[in-house]
Amino acid sequence: MPIKTQQDELPALNLTPMIDVVFLLIVFFMCASKFSGDQRDIDLRLPEVAKAYAANAAPKSRQVAVYAGGRIALDREDVTLAQLTQKLAAAKAEQPGIGVVILGDAGCDFQHVADALAACKEAGISQLSVSVRVAQGASGERR
Repeated sequence: MPIKTQQDELPALNLTPMIDVVFLLIVFFMCASKFSGDQRDIDLRLPEVAKAYAANAAPKSRQVAVYAGGRIALDREDVTLAQLTQKLAAAKAEQPGIGVVILGDAGCDFQHVADALAACKEAGISQLSVSVRVAQGASGERR
C-alpha cells in the first residue's frame, strides 16, 4: 500500500474580495455623510408667511344625527331641516368634497331619516353614508 508523503491542501478562504467590498462601503458612507453635512451648512434664509395653512386640507365628514322624536342635529347642534340644508350648502361651498354621515336612531321613523337624506341631496352633498351598528349575535350570512 502506497504511503502518502504529502498532505492535501486545506481549503482557504480568500478575504480580498470581502475587504474590497467593505472598503468601498466605508468610502461610500463617508462621502454620503459629508454631502448631507454640506446641505445643513447652506446659508439660506427661508421666506416667512403670516399664517400657515394646509395646502389641501382633507374635508372632514359632517355628522347628521336623527333622533327618535324627529329631532335633527348637525355635529351635535340642533337644527331644523331648512337650517340643515343651509349649513350643508355653505359647507359644500367651502369644501366641495365634503361628505355627510347620517346617524339614525333605531327607534325613529324612517321618514325622519329620509327627510335628512333629502335635505343633504338638496344641499348638493353627493358623498352620503349611513352609520349602523352590527348586532351582537349577527352572523355574516345574507338572506
